[in-house]
Amino acid sequence: MGDHRNIWSFMGVVLLVTCISGEDPYRFYSWNVTYGDIYPLGEKQQGILINGQFPGPQIESVTNDNLIINVFNSLDEPFLISWNGVQQRRNSWQDGVYGTNCPILPGQNFTYVLQVKDQIGSYFYFPSLGMHKAAGGFGGFKIASRSVIPVPFPPPAGDFTILAGDWFKRNHTDLRAILDGGSDLPFPDGVLINGRGSNGYTFAVDQGKTYRFRISNVGLTTSLNFRIQGHKLLLVEVEGTHTLQNTYDSLDIHLGQSYSVLVTADQPAQDYNIVISTRFTTQVLTTTSILRYSNSAGSVSGPPPGGPTTQIDWSLEQARSLRRNLSASGPRPNPQGSYHYGLINTTRTIRLQNTAPIINGKQRYAVNSVSFIPADTPLKLADHFNIQGVFSPGSIPDNPTGGGAYLQTSVMAADFRGYAEVVFENPEDTVQSWHIDGHNFFVVGMDGGEWTPASRLTYNLRDTISRCTVQVYPKSWTAVYMPLDNVGMWNVRSENWARQYLGQQFYLRVFSPANSWRDEYPIPGNALLCGRAVGRMT
Repeated sequence: MGDHRNIWSFMGVVLLVTCISGEDPYRFYSWNVTYGDIYPLGEKQQGILINGQFPGPQIESVTNDNLIINVFNSLDEPFLISWNGVQQRRNSWQDGVYGTNCPILPGQNFTYVLQVKDQIGSYFYFPSLGMHKAAGGFGGFKIASRSVIPVPFPPPAGDFTILAGDWFKRNHTDLRAILDGGSDLPFPDGVLINGRGSNGYTFAVDQGKTYRFRISNVGLTTSLNFRIQGHKLLLVEVEGTHTLQNTYDSLDIHLGQSYSVLVTADQPAQDYNIVISTRFTTQVLTTTSILRYSNSAGSVSGPPPGGPTTQIDWSLEQARSLRRNLSASGPRPNPQGSYHYGLINTTRTIRLQNTAPIINGKQRYAVNSVSFIPADTPLKLADHFNIQGVFSPGSIPDNPTGGGAYLQTSVMAADFRGYAEVVFENPEDTVQSWHIDGHNFFVVGMDGGEWTPASRLTYNLRDTISRCTVQVYPKSWTAVYMPLDNVGMWNVRSENWARQYLGQQFYLRVFSPANSWRDEYPIPGNALLCGRAVGRMT
């Protein structure tokens, strides 16, 4: 009987999306999530595999495609997948974080139905519960442009995804126990490229041809620098925005960020080092892969090229050099620059300050003095079913308080179609990385010291990039302009996973009083119910 129910709810989901999306194509995925043995740093570990793979399968899609992803949880604990940078337009039901979705219980399945509406670019997916991300379960997520939309560079000869990140030899449950016990994580044991340690991966190229590399930092705690021996990196895309095509020797990629570069195989035919190393760490971890010319006459020669280590000013200058290509089309046929973000009056300023308080004798992390604790019911479900006592909008202030930190299920209220100035303020001596689900934002300014209203005089109001994940340097600030154009319950979080786990996150409730399908899709018929939402009708 249960199987029949699943089939009918699945058919209802497909029918719903068909009604909503018209003739946009469908892509179907069936994923089985299991534990398995992996050897990323040469020692056996328990990893999280998807269809037996670590990292998981790549998602290949085109703008506006509908993706039907049926996820079976064969682990011994609840599981969820989230989609870093995929906006889930009008559809936070599919976001896959605990604030919006009930976990998939062991032995159960859930079918995500999402549309990559009006998006292009390079992203990734990852497991969002606990410290699962430390065990794998992540993969690349590519959204190609529709064939009728011109792309501002010739088609590359090949397209490579690089999922890079710091890695721990300890099991994800051990790491979680360290955090639960009130301590911070130890220093990572290594850096992986596509799930492998040094020289575990080879990228084959033909001499004279140009290739696209999509690089994401899927790690837990550390910023990375990417470079290729003897080759230049031509930046072409950042999280869905075509950029001015600046050339770099190396590129800083902070936690949760994704970049696309073009690399031309214009050197003598041999093997070259692809190098990724940690940034802003006293001990530098380095890993390599091989760039192999098909007519290679020899193996790698010379030492791997060195990169920046602790230099912050270098990274800040590089970040400021990222610019939007105003003449390029985005996911639609009109140029990206036709949206004059700098001429719109902001309706609200939100200042978010990260801190690292000790609460009840344990290390916690906070935003505006509030350290987030999960509720017993996903916030989106509590909101939909009007379940009292789960959260209250306004449970986190708009500005730093300077007061003592406290534990709270923090939700910030926001009005649909508002236009917010968000200032991330970092008084600590470590680099931060912030991500906002469901939205892109324009990175208008970043600098050292304290932000003041006078800082607005330095904003780039003409051609900055828009993205969904941005770094904030130590004792510095970063300001963004954000259209509140997506109704739902959206996670605002640190991409440093220990900090996120210990409270450096909250939810943004973008609310429309219209209660219309035009603003937000209805709750899916297959929505999982848990906590105080059990027994409700979807």
